[in-house]
Amino acid sequence: MDLFSRALGALLGAVRDLGVDDFARPSGCDGWLVRDLVCHLVIDAQDVLITLVTPTADPVTHDEVTYWKVSHEPAADDPLAALTVRLAAAYGEPWMLKHHVGDVGQAALRAAGLADPTLKVSTQDRVLCTAGYLNAYVWEWTLHHLDLVAHLPHVAGPPADALARCREVLERVAGAFPATWSDVDVLLVGTGRRAATAAERAELGERRIPYVLG
Repeated sequence: MDLFSRALGALLGAVRDLGVDDFARPSGCDGWLVRDLVCHLVIDAQDVLITLVTPTADPVTHDEVTYWKVSHEPAADDPLAALTVRLAAAYGEPWMLKHHVGDVGQAALRAAGLADPTLKVSTQDRVLCTAGYLNAYVWEWTLHHLDLVAHLPHVAGPPADALARCREVLERVAGAFPATWSDVDVLLVGTGRRAATAAERAELGERRIPYVLG
């Protein structure tokens, strides 16, 4: 649960550091500007708040890895993605979007800090213990932090321990990547955020990439 807070705190700090012009730059999410990604983070933080106040007595069905649906292709024609772009544009001024994500993001941090890690919560027809749910969201915060800074080299990236945890998650799904690869390269190539070089492709052998966890 501490890693959830560090990953989200670092991401919110990166958003605070964005300049006005940064919001109009492309992000690492295909088809999304930085402003669209930041708007998506508002929705993510709201989802965390909703889930933390949705307890259940049902048995646990998923953990921090099996929470994610795995495929090799990104979702096509996702209506929520199109809605996110329209919502982001409706904010008008970047400071409004920055203020909103800061508000709900800080609320999610406080709620996580107050949560009982053993409490079971329900979301999307899945039941997890609170600790498992928050650990699952380390993936979301960290991968989107990489997306945020993809074309913004002046903005700090995710914490090293969050990157290492996300590599562990991906390798539980996809098997081990070459030990010489950095955590960032494993995540970018493994999830299709960056094309593998010829040398990297040779090291991967017959492995099918990308792995899309959503």
